[in-house]
Amino acid sequence: MRTHTGEKPYSCKTCGKSFTLNCSLKVHMRIHTGEKPYSCQTCGKDFRSNCEWRRHMRIHTGEKPYSCQTCGKDFGSNFECKQHMRIHTGERPFSCNTCQKTFSSSYHLKKHERIHTGEKPFTCNTCGKNFRFRCQLTVHMRTHTGEKPYFCQTCGKGFGSNFECKQHMRIHTGERPFSCNTCQKTFSSSNHLKKHERIHTGEKPFACKTCGKTFISCGELKKHTRIHTGEKPHTCKICGEAFRQRYQLTNHTRIHTGEKPHTCEVCGEAFRQRYQLSYHMRIHTGEKPYSCQICGKSLINSCSLKRHTRIHTGEKPFACKTCGKAFTLKRTLTVHMMTHTGEKPFTCEICGEAFMLRAQLTCHMRTHTGEKPYSCKTCGKAYMQRKSLLCHMRTHTDEKPFNCGICGEDFKGRDQLTYHMSIHTGEKPFACEICGKAYGGRTQLTSHMRTHTGEKP
Repeated sequence: MRTHTGEKPYSCKTCGKSFTLNCSLKVHMRIHTGEKPYSCQTCGKDFRSNCEWRRHMRIHTGEKPYSCQTCGKDFGSNFECKQHMRIHTGERPFSCNTCQKTFSSSYHLKKHERIHTGEKPFTCNTCGKNFRFRCQLTVHMRTHTGEKPYFCQTCGKGFGSNFECKQHMRIHTGERPFSCNTCQKTFSSSNHLKKHERIHTGEKPFACKTCGKTFISCGELKKHTRIHTGEKPHTCKICGEAFRQRYQLTNHTRIHTGEKPHTCEVCGEAFRQRYQLSYHMRIHTGEKPYSCQICGKSLINSCSLKRHTRIHTGEKPFACKTCGKAFTLKRTLTVHMMTHTGEKPFTCEICGEAFMLRAQLTCHMRTHTGEKPYSCKTCGKAYMQRKSLLCHMRTHTDEKPFNCGICGEDFKGRDQLTYHMSIHTGEKPFACEICGKAYGGRTQLTSHMRTHTGEKP
């Protein structure tokens, strides 16, 4: 009758939960006392109730006495069978009071409600991190133990969870079962699809508590937070340098190993990073997607555009700490610093001449080999250096990208502009090391040096 009346006369003195039957209260009390009087003689596992013990024993015997009347699938317990039947009926009797989302089982509802309450009852004894679900803790613990029980049958790689292994397998199969309804782009995982869809919706649900900046994913927020904390958890085992993100460490490690996994299919040149290959491919395709808003010049990448813009603005953000001289490019400052230290680490094995940069040595070696790899597609004239070819090309196009900010005159080459500027400023930065005579441009100094060497151009 208590089933109809709803009467529950037996109450737990510890937590207050009420029960219809005294035997149900007795079983419940074992949660608090930890008592597990029923033991499996096969594996030694203990249980609170006879019912739990009987269900467990069917794992060993293989007995599945409950069958689905729709598809014939067998189950070890009536509870599992009833829950399975809801797949066919579509019944979802358990509803969330907060968001009204429905579920086929009370277990799934309970797990879902922790999203709203923020409850994380499962704690890692090693690092103290908390989790909503026991399965998350189990997977997390493997990061401490190093256990990887799931293996890819194709390449043998091990994983801490079955989910990670299944997702990895799609690399081999090429399966991308998750599709975006807006642009039809496909993905190998539902997480990647969910993250992608926020590009269309503009949703950025993850906010930085320090600066308020918002992000598409929790992972991106986590990486951003390290800017504020200074945390660099990824350390190079060879040189000890630390990085905020794993991909930065991966790219750095290739400096030590010399690995260049990204190869150009056109010319065979290899690169350490994928973006370097992407930029390189534009040399072959001629694509220049970044345009200068001042002069309209098109460039291969955003970095090149940023550097180019400084020609117009006159910005020189890189200053020498020794003499105070400022430069447009960081690499120009690096080279300049060597004039103070006298360092020339790159030496020619043929004539012994030393250079500050590897690129200078490469160009110098062509004076020995006679190699001229840069050819003009219009007239066929070849050059040892790419910048010489670019300068030559302007004789065909009549392009003059270098502008004098004082008088407005345009020039084909940077050296021409530098020499011209010395007319306005009176500056003569190129001095002869032999006699001390100074010139406004490098070309004039080169011509003068021939009076000492006797060299004929």
